[in-house]
Amino acid sequence: MKISILTVFPDMYGALHQSVVGRAIEDGAFALDVVNVRDYSADKHRRTDDYPFGGGAGMVMTPQPIHDAIVATDPEHRCRRIFLSPRGATFTQKRAKELAEGQDLLLLCGSYEGVDERVIALDIDEEISIGDYVLTSGDLAAMVVVNAISRNIQGVLGSAESAVDESFSENLLEYPQYTRPQEFMGLTVPEVLLSGNHAKIAAWRREEAFRITKERRPDLLEKKQ
Repeated sequence: MKISILTVFPDMYGALHQSVVGRAIEDGAFALDVVNVRDYSADKHRRTDDYPFGGGAGMVMTPQPIHDAIVATDPEHRCRRIFLSPRGATFTQKRAKELAEGQDLLLLCGSYEGVDERVIALDIDEEISIGDYVLTSGDLAAMVVVNAISRNIQGVLGSAESAVDESFSENLLEYPQYTRPQEFMGLTVPEVLLSGNHAKIAAWRREEAFRITKERRPDLLEKKQ
């Protein structure tokens, strides 16, 4: 899979070359291409924004550089083109898995007060939001989306079970995890985890996942029904 990110802040993406995701890119599990939208601006000063028609605060990204960058990056429209936007559908673990199993992706990051609506009409397949809040640009949202998707690409995680047995699997939050030492500041590891009985351990983990989900995210249990 190849993921292309269109942005006016390409220097932000060094973070994606760290840790598990960075190793996955180096190993060729998936490819990441960060495209500077400013490189496609026809303006002599490489501007990518202007005042909004109808007035209002802030600036809006102009359509020409974005459209040209999209066409240059994905000339045959083989990618799923996604705009990171607060008005998009909420990004979920389920959607991350779906996108990881699909076609190449192109992520457009808006800045300032947004992008010209004509770009969305002409070039975008889907809008995605990572939550009900507003960021200064779509770049942090794009990094979240890339990180979540990449975890579901074969070969990215060390264990195939890691992407399955975690929070939001079956609409449950993850059960508690423990490691050494067996006792820390008076708190001990639950005996069942030391028993070696895999069936009992699995049952305990599921019970704990259900308990925590009921306490903290009961809405997830409603979705299971």
